[in-house]
Amino acid sequence: MNSNEAKILIRDVEAAVVPVGTKVTLQKGETAHITQSLGGTYTVVVNGNMFRIDGKDADALGLEVQAAPVATASGPLTQEQLEKQIWDSLKTCYDPEIPVNIVDLGLIYDCHLTAAGENSYKADVKMTLTAPGCGMGPALAQDVQNKLMNMEPIAEANVELVWDPPWNQSMMTEAAKLQLGLM
Repeated sequence: MNSNEAKILIRDVEAAVVPVGTKVTLQKGETAHITQSLGGTYTVVVNGNMFRIDGKDADALGLEVQAAPVATASGPLTQEQLEKQIWDSLKTCYDPEIPVNIVDLGLIYDCHLTAAGENSYKADVKMTLTAPGCGMGPALAQDVQNKLMNMEPIAEANVELVWDPPWNQSMMTEAAKLQLGLM
């Protein structure tokens, strides 16, 4: 969802300053304009500054807290099925400033699965950011790790931020370019 819906904060809430990632507390009674609510987080503007609020704190915006989805299956998955589920799950991670998921943005360079036991896996992800100085990098990497750890067969998940090759717009999918008006 992209809008400019105004909400009055009904309690103090921790938020991350976009794009630096510094944690701050937004105060009860402040007006927050929701500019994006994708992937279980909220990007808001308060007093002219942009912040990201975690979905677990949606109640501060007067919204219902959504339970985190847990990927499960009726039986053991093949590695190919699991890889597809992983990519689908990563498509629910969003940059707080861009209404396109990080997979379609071309930020995920690699996801490698290694058997960690019977029907369990270790996932190693290499990802980048649209700009090396973006302070939201650790928050986005944590989002990726959380999505992976919510998948039943994933026993361990490591996410590494890499800068080579440097990200550029040609790494985006055509759908992402179209959504952002670049085509």
